[in-house]
Amino acid sequence: MTRRQALARTGALGAGIAFTGALSELFAGTAAAQSDLGHSGYGPLIPDPNGLLDLPKGFRYQVLSREGDQLRSGEGRVPSNHDGMSAFAGRHGRVHLVRNHENRATGRIPVPTVEGLTYDPAGKGGCTALTLDARGDVLAERVAIAGTAVNCAGGPTPWGTWLTCEETEDKAGTNGYTKDHGFIFEVDPVDPHRSGAVPLTAMGRFQHEAIAVDPRRGVVYETEDAFERPFGLFYRFLPERPKGGPGSLRAGGRLQAMRVPGVPDLSSIQETGARFEKIEWVDVPDPLATTTAIRHQDFGPRGITHAQKLEGCYWGGRCVYFVSSFARSSDGSAADHYGQIWRYDPDDRTLTLVIVFGPDTDVQLPGESPDNICLAPSGGLMVCEDGNGAQHVYGVTRRGDVYAMARNAQNIGTPGEPEWGEFAGVTFSPDGRTMYVNCYTPGTTFAVTGPWRRT
Repeated sequence: MTRRQALARTGALGAGIAFTGALSELFAGTAAAQSDLGHSGYGPLIPDPNGLLDLPKGFRYQVLSREGDQLRSGEGRVPSNHDGMSAFAGRHGRVHLVRNHENRATGRIPVPTVEGLTYDPAGKGGCTALTLDARGDVLAERVAIAGTAVNCAGGPTPWGTWLTCEETEDKAGTNGYTKDHGFIFEVDPVDPHRSGAVPLTAMGRFQHEAIAVDPRRGVVYETEDAFERPFGLFYRFLPERPKGGPGSLRAGGRLQAMRVPGVPDLSSIQETGARFEKIEWVDVPDPLATTTAIRHQDFGPRGITHAQKLEGCYWGGRCVYFVSSFARSSDGSAADHYGQIWRYDPDDRTLTLVIVFGPDTDVQLPGESPDNICLAPSGGLMVCEDGNGAQHVYGVTRRGDVYAMARNAQNIGTPGEPEWGEFAGVTFSPDGRTMYVNCYTPGTTFAVTGPWRRT
């Protein structure tokens, strides 16, 4: 049990988190604990009498969907393991939510198989889609893709579709699967049958986590959350049809991996502001990983750059940002950290370490393991925590102040040894008035409204 877990169980753990570094487009400076936030946050979290979600005063939530309930389409039950998610604008003020389900071969409640939307009948993962009316009430809920595996995160495209990522490398014949897994699939949030269940094989077969699309160039950046050494890579996909559009990624393209000259492992970099120029991109020898996982492949005598727990990824301003949730030397990383955010600028080919999380050895600074991230209406960030002990959604202002926005109140442990599921899939409605977020276990999708600040 870590110090963080012990503090959480004794009630000594506050809702604090620490960042160091500077994120030039969004915020700068050093974070403060919640007690020192003052006007920077929305105030202390108020315990929810219903035991679901603690929020600041003035905010309220609506439960949109719970695992085990019946899908409104009649296709079966709401699957478990709610993960990555995004919101898309619809007609007449409607909002379309696409939600991942990170079910493995033994998932509690699988995504129901639906004709025309199922890739591999043995796969338990996939996505569901919700349609909300202008008031935020659920109009429809249905299967969007089925028969995939370990759908962790992904990301939206500029043309209004969702790219869902399989976080596995299992091949046909493993865990009962009838097809190879480890691909990205495109999902149409309005009519999933328009996108079907077609793997985007040119984008690589590996333990995908998240993606972000450069809206000017059409380049798709991809993170890999590999579970063992050598750890994952940071990729870019150069599509044959860079102007994009639904189905455009099926035309193929080139998959490349990032090489930071002289840096074989990103965890070895500890100082925020560290900047590397002339970043290189190396063609992946075998994107389908026919016989060898991509991260094991031969990238030449200069090798390639790895990092442990590459997770969240998003496009902001003119750069792509990606998260390394943690690194542990005991696992084989070059050094330890409790979370990093990196920024890659494609215009000048530079990579900068902009944020470092933690450590969790200080009672006032317990933050660790950032996962899904998104831009907030205020111009800062919302960060889902995936660590030990209490689980929060944290807001980060443009000045660098950090505040607790939500806390999961659903205890899946015992009164004596409480445990809380992680948050995932944080995203905002197109008008910025509603924050949607998932509780992974028990699978719950919330809509949070209140006095959001705007920029």
